[in-house]
Amino acid sequence: MKFIDPRIDFAFKKIFGSEDAKDILISFLESLLGLEGDRRIAEVTILDPFLAPKIREMKYSVLDVKCRDHRGITYIVEMQIQKAAAFLKRIQYNAAKTYTQQIEKGEDYPKLNQVIAITITDFILFKSFDHCVSRHESRETVTGQSFLQEILYYFIELPKFDRSLDTLTNVLEQWIYFIKCAGTLETIPDTIRVEPIRHAFEKAMVANMTAEEYEYYEKAGIAITDAKGAIQLAREEGRQEGRQEGRQEGWQEGRRENAVAVLQRLLSRRFGLLPEGVSDKLARADLSTLETWTDRVLDARSLDDVFGG
Repeated sequence: MKFIDPRIDFAFKKIFGSEDAKDILISFLESLLGLEGDRRIAEVTILDPFLAPKIREMKYSVLDVKCRDHRGITYIVEMQIQKAAAFLKRIQYNAAKTYTQQIEKGEDYPKLNQVIAITITDFILFKSFDHCVSRHESRETVTGQSFLQEILYYFIELPKFDRSLDTLTNVLEQWIYFIKCAGTLETIPDTIRVEPIRHAFEKAMVANMTAEEYEYYEKAGIAITDAKGAIQLAREEGRQEGRQEGRQEGWQEGRRENAVAVLQRLLSRRFGLLPEGVSDKLARADLSTLETWTDRVLDARSLDDVFGG
């Protein structure tokens, strides 16, 4: 028995964003937000539900899970493999945009409902504390009271989660363990008896995927691995070439040339055949600009997202 890795965004949306598996998403949200009794989620409407793309038309993109519950609260759930430039700003922007798009111009503000942005990262985002789950909200600075609760942020930093299977104490810890470790397991652990989590394991079985889905999943995983490795290789090769040249200008030019080659490769893998003019644009860019564009690649939905700003 083999499972896909939920940390890969394609797999994450297949597991948590499918219409036939809403119990998975509801259980995860309730465990993270501590929803019990009459606060539990009765029903969710998945916005833009998971649909496996045709492989020939594949465009590797950020895949979020977005849903709305029976109270009108909107949840944005995102899995992020690698930190990108202005990462926290993008999260806040997306949450604010989701909030404002609930009403049209001229409509009443009372129609606005709460938005909760949930971000799971495969890297350490907040180095000032060790706990892996954090909640962020606006508070009055003297009393510490919270009056502005319309947009809330939750983060789960997977590298900070160090519990083993036999030390899991609650449903949330089991969910985090599933997200972090399912891709390395061969069977569904007997100690995990929460039905929606077992359902998530079944949803993650490679045997339950179509050939097209698995091909897309593998390509998504390869793109992430290539991006991480290529960025590191560019930095190492740039430093090495600079040392061999023995001159500051040689070192800088070596880094720049490698940065161009790496970025062009990443863009081709991500967006397919590149339009005319992209190569010239890369060739004219300085090193700082190239590094900024490279940081944006994994997080970009289009070439405009890479080159804009």
